[in-house]
Amino acid sequence: MVKEKEGILLESGTNEIEIMKFTIDGEFYGINVAKVKEIMMAAKVKAMPHAHPAVEGIFKPRDLLITVIDLGYYLTNEYLEHQTRDLFIVTNFNKMTVAFRVQSIEGISRISWKDIQKPDKTLSHGEEGVATGIAQCAGELVTILDFEAIVAEIAPETSIQISEVEQMGDRTLCDSPIVIAEDSILLQKMIDDALQRAGFTEVKNFNNGQEAWDYLKSIRNDSDLYDKVNLIITDIEMPEMDGHRLTKLVKDDPKLKMLPVVIFSSLIDDQMRLKGEQLGADEQLTKPEIGNLVHVIDRLLERFKAKLDHSGGEIEE
Repeated sequence: MVKEKEGILLESGTNEIEIMKFTIDGEFYGINVAKVKEIMMAAKVKAMPHAHPAVEGIFKPRDLLITVIDLGYYLTNEYLEHQTRDLFIVTNFNKMTVAFRVQSIEGISRISWKDIQKPDKTLSHGEEGVATGIAQCAGELVTILDFEAIVAEIAPETSIQISEVEQMGDRTLCDSPIVIAEDSILLQKMIDDALQRAGFTEVKNFNNGQEAWDYLKSIRNDSDLYDKVNLIITDIEMPEMDGHRLTKLVKDDPKLKMLPVVIFSSLIDDQMRLKGEQLGADEQLTKPEIGNLVHVIDRLLERFKAKLDHSGGEIEE
């Protein structure tokens, strides 16, 4: 059985998400439909030597080698008996195609990011947490997994590489204030470290779009607004408010719309890029591209300062 994804939300900036619910060992989990490429019946997998214990191996449907992660083992640290009705959720994010073994698919629910709560540190194990949030879907509590963090733990080389910044050598320090909205504590720290190493000394981090928006609203009427923020970097998937909604709010606001917004997400593909463009995002980058992000920040800050100089530092209404 092969089921192609039929499409995702067409609306932009509505702060909604479609969650595909699945089960492992009787527990309900969820994945953003935007990450799902297709659903397949579990197939024969070739084991790979010296692989991470959660890596089941590889298989090759339609001439494409795909790594299979045993999600049951990853989540429980135990090998669950494979069943003939097991499924592979084939995903595409961070420019990678990875399959995850699950036991059943329970349907798709559309919910608001406001209804997704971030688990506290007792559940998410601090920086090592792999839950984007907890949501109630059709009467069931569903743990929405951070598949990006799971893959980064299993294969660190696929995540943000600080070495890309270190290879740039010495850079001039830059005190332009940058606002970052990123819900993953681990990735937030990695991005912050990379930007600090690139010479950006004024980085302000927020755990989701709502927190970033609350901060921006609190300073939007300040005469020194542009001394407090020069650029915004946002993830897309975040509890309470996603990055698309944050981008829309900023670009629809007469006092904030001049600020450059960079969407930095594992979800960037042609369809997502179109959404971001419609919302007014200045740039959109796939998350591992930290070196490219630094160059984009340089260019956008230079352009922003030129606009500010041209306008005499006045806020455009």
